[in-house]
Amino acid sequence: MLCLSGLSVALALALVPGPAEALKEGECEVCVTFLGKFYQSLKDDDVKFNSADIEKAIIKTCKDVKGKENRFCYYIGATSDAATKMINEVSKPLSYHIPVEKICEKLKKKDSQICELKYDKQLDLTTVDLKKLKVKDLKKILEEWGESCKGCAEKSDFIRKITELMPKYAPAAAKARTEL
Repeated sequence: MLCLSGLSVALALALVPGPAEALKEGECEVCVTFLGKFYQSLKDDDVKFNSADIEKAIIKTCKDVKGKENRFCYYIGATSDAATKMINEVSKPLSYHIPVEKICEKLKKKDSQICELKYDKQLDLTTVDLKKLKVKDLKKILEEWGESCKGCAEKSDFIRKITELMPKYAPAAAKARTEL
């Protein structure tokens, strides 16, 4: 009898979940930021907080995002080319208003790649010396603006194109550069 009760205690302890690992500062940066903005947009648009409506909204939002946020959407299965579908792991908890940090903790357990996503460091175009940047970084600036530099062969071509488009995409930076 004692052996049976000891076995039941051991079984009960095995079934009790251990302490959940809270996210560390800066961990799951893309997940927390994207879901935070998404949750706020749902509240602002008065969307019904049910799983199906949230799923549709996630898929619609993911069609328009680029970069790391698009990669996050791919990982949760909200893009058309995604191999897996974990979108319900996001929509269901959001429908119960569970904090985005907790949702990202659960997603991390399912797929650790989600929390490895980090935003690229933003360049301060008002102070940066474009001549000291690598061509890769110059291309990235143009890509963020949704522009390309057809026929650009040298670094000076990319710099010229960026300074040409700066008033349109970064007017504050363009104004600060002319004042220098």
